[in-house]
Amino acid sequence: MNMTNAKQDEAGAAGAKIRVRLKAGREKQILRGSAWVFSGAIEEVDGAGAAGESADVFDTEGEWLGRGLWHPEADMAVRMYAQNPEETLDEAFWRGRIRRAVALRHRLYGPKADWRDTTAYRMVFSEADGLSGLIADQYADVVALQVGSKVWEPWLPVVVDELKAATGAACVSVRAEGEAVKREGLAEKLGGDPMPEVVTIRENGFVFEAGLSGGQKTGFYLDQRENRRKVAAYAKGREVLSAYCYTGAFEICAAHAGAAKIFGWDSSESALAQARRHHELNPSGVPAEYEVADVAHRLRFARDRRESWDLIILDPPRMVTRREGLERGLRAYKDVNLLAIKLLRPGGILATFSCSGLVDMAEFRKMVGWAAHDSERRVRILETLGQPADHPIPVEAPECEYLKGLVCVVD
Repeated sequence: MNMTNAKQDEAGAAGAKIRVRLKAGREKQILRGSAWVFSGAIEEVDGAGAAGESADVFDTEGEWLGRGLWHPEADMAVRMYAQNPEETLDEAFWRGRIRRAVALRHRLYGPKADWRDTTAYRMVFSEADGLSGLIADQYADVVALQVGSKVWEPWLPVVVDELKAATGAACVSVRAEGEAVKREGLAEKLGGDPMPEVVTIRENGFVFEAGLSGGQKTGFYLDQRENRRKVAAYAKGREVLSAYCYTGAFEICAAHAGAAKIFGWDSSESALAQARRHHELNPSGVPAEYEVADVAHRLRFARDRRESWDLIILDPPRMVTRREGLERGLRAYKDVNLLAIKLLRPGGILATFSCSGLVDMAEFRKMVGWAAHDSERRVRILETLGQPADHPIPVEAPECEYLKGLVCVVD
C-alpha cells in the first residue's frame, strides 16, 4: 500500500516526516492505549531519521493511530506519545507533559515548600504520565532523572530544564537506565547537572541518605514508602528478619514500631553499611544485626539450623525480566517464600513482595499459595499491598502495576 494515501494526510500539518504502517491486526494494542510499537509489527516505513525523530503510525488501511518518537535500530521502534493529529512533538509538548505530571504530585502531596515528614516522591513515571522511557524522582532539592530510551537524547536539555522549573529543584541529575544502554545504544553519560553522591531525605518522619551516583533505581526505593509503614504495624515485640534489605528502610520503621530485634540480609556490603548508618541517623535502641549473604542460600542455611523469626520481610530484586523467563522466575519466588514460611514461628507474619512487572497479582498470589501448600502450614492473607499514588497505574497499561505485596499470617 502506498504510504502517501489520502487517509494518512489527515494527520495534518503537524505530521511527522517518518510514516510507519503496521501489519494487519497489529493496531489492536495501540488502540487499547499501548505506547509501544515493536519492529516486528511494522509492515512498511516511509522516510528516515535518527533516534528521537517524530513518526506517525498508521494501521494497514492507512488510518492514523498516533504519533511517537522513532528509533530505527531498536526492537521498540516507536514510542507513542500523541493521540491528537494536531499535536506536534516539540519543546512545548514535552514541557506541557512534564508540568502535568509534576502538578499531579503537587495536588497529592503539596509542593516542595510544604513537604515535612516526607521529602522524596516520584515526579514522572514513564507510560503512566505519557512519557514512555522517562522516570524522575525528586529527593529534596535534587531530581534524579533515569532515561530508558535513546529517543530522549535530543530532548534531554528541554526535559532537564522543565523538570527544574516545575519541581523547584536546585539540580537535575541524569543517568541512563542500564539495560537501555545495551538494548538501544543509549549513551551512558547524558549530561544534566553534576550528580551529588548523597542526598539526605525524610520519609515517614525518618532520615535517610539516598545514594544517587551508585544506588539501585534512581537511588532509593520510593515505591515502598507506604508499605514500610504498613508492615511496621506488625513489628511490635517481634524479632524481624528483613531479607534483601538493601539500605534498611523497612528495618528503621520496624524498629521504631517496637520490634524486639532486627536482622537484615543483603548481598551488598555497601548497602548494609548504609543500613547501619540509617540506624545511627534514626536511633531506636533496638539491636540490629546485618549480614552479607546470598539470601536464598542463607534461608536454606537458616532452615537447616532451625532458626526462626516472628516477622519476615521478603523484598527481592526483580526475578522476571523477560516473558520467556516467567515460569523460572515464579519458581525462584516460590522457593524463597517457601523457605520464609517454614522459618516463621506459629502466628508469625510474612510480608512478601515482587517488583516484576511481568508477574501480575493473580500469579503472585498463586505462587504464595503453592509455597503455602508445600510448607504444610496454614497461611492467610491479611493485607494486599501495592505502589503509592505517585506511581499511578493507567488502566490501558497494566504493566505499570509492577509492585505487589501480601501480608500473611502463618499458623
